[in-house]
Amino acid sequence: MIYHQELSNYLFLLQGENLIISLCYFIISFSIIYSIWCNRETGIDVIVLNIAGIFFSCAVGHIFHVTEMFGLDNMIIWQTLADFVTVIVAASFLSFYRSFGLLTRFSQIVASETELKLQNQTIKDTLEQLKLTQTQMIQSEKMSSLGQLVAGVAHEINNPVNFIHANLDYVEEYTQELLNLVALYQKNYDSNHPEIQEFLDNVEVDFIQEDLPNTIRSMKVGTQRIREIVLSLRTFSRMDEAEFKAVNIHESIDSTLLILQHRLKDKPEHPGINIVKDYDQLPLIKCYAGQLNQVFMNILTNAIDAIEEKNSKLNFAEIEANSKQITIRTLVIDNDWIEIAIADNGIGIPETIKQQIFNPFFTTKLVGKGTGMGMSISYQIVTEKHGGKLECFSIPNQGTEFLIKIPIRQ
Repeated sequence: MIYHQELSNYLFLLQGENLIISLCYFIISFSIIYSIWCNRETGIDVIVLNIAGIFFSCAVGHIFHVTEMFGLDNMIIWQTLADFVTVIVAASFLSFYRSFGLLTRFSQIVASETELKLQNQTIKDTLEQLKLTQTQMIQSEKMSSLGQLVAGVAHEINNPVNFIHANLDYVEEYTQELLNLVALYQKNYDSNHPEIQEFLDNVEVDFIQEDLPNTIRSMKVGTQRIREIVLSLRTFSRMDEAEFKAVNIHESIDSTLLILQHRLKDKPEHPGINIVKDYDQLPLIKCYAGQLNQVFMNILTNAIDAIEEKNSKLNFAEIEANSKQITIRTLVIDNDWIEIAIADNGIGIPETIKQQIFNPFFTTKLVGKGTGMGMSISYQIVTEKHGGKLECFSIPNQGTEFLIKIPIRQ
């Protein structure tokens, strides 16, 4: 009897406790729901949703313990029913979220964040491409300005040189006639006149008669050389570089070598760089001549740099003992391609660096010595503009070879 009384009192206290706990759970869950609803436009955290659902489900579960129907014999049955109802309420709570589009909005927020990240990456890639394009435009503008300068200088030099060269033929002819006349006078007139004899001794007529024709001939050789240089300058400048036309590749290479002649010749600190040409019979190739000249310029400049870097580690005697040279070879492949190979015996390129030489802005030179765009632009010109191939083969401390392949028929 006393046991049943104590049990009844315990159950009563337990029901009161459950009532209080249930009320607290309801207050917390409804507070969270109210906060979610008030801030529904700014987005919802799925964790907060789950917490609210848990509190609400627990509140419903504790309600079952408050009823007078709980007896000791059927406690397990009612506890199982309470758990089942808790699951039902939790599912209903999620349906409530879904009915107001709260979960949908959360998914939209996640999707928006993903889209924002993709857009940021797209903007980053676009900025990189813009930077690359800008640098290429600057480089192309520099080459265009150089071409215009060279073409202008070549034009201004060409006219007076042609005038001088053409008139040297007449100077040679007239001089020879005068010398013949002097010789005729010496043969047929008396040269014992004191005044005439003194003058002949002072001016060394015999030496003049021998040396003057040689002087005129050397002048003709010099002006002819200037004309060849001017022609090479005009070939290199290619004021019609935007035009796709048939050109002589060998002339383009030779004109580029002429521009670089000051770096190839002998200097006090080291001997010159020997140029070895192995030219095949090439057909005229349709291409953007000015752009290909830019490729030849970049590769030949790098070859000279590689040789000079290797020379910097040797003394003059060692440099003389190990001849430095650049070999240029051309040939036709299967009547479909022409191949231009430019090889040097400079310092070479390590494998780790070789894999990056065609990457934009990659350079191994000191700051201010290179932009890292030369080989990248060259690769683009050969592959994209001409549908060709540009490859690099190198062995450290032995040398580097660049292979340029261009289709004969574009």
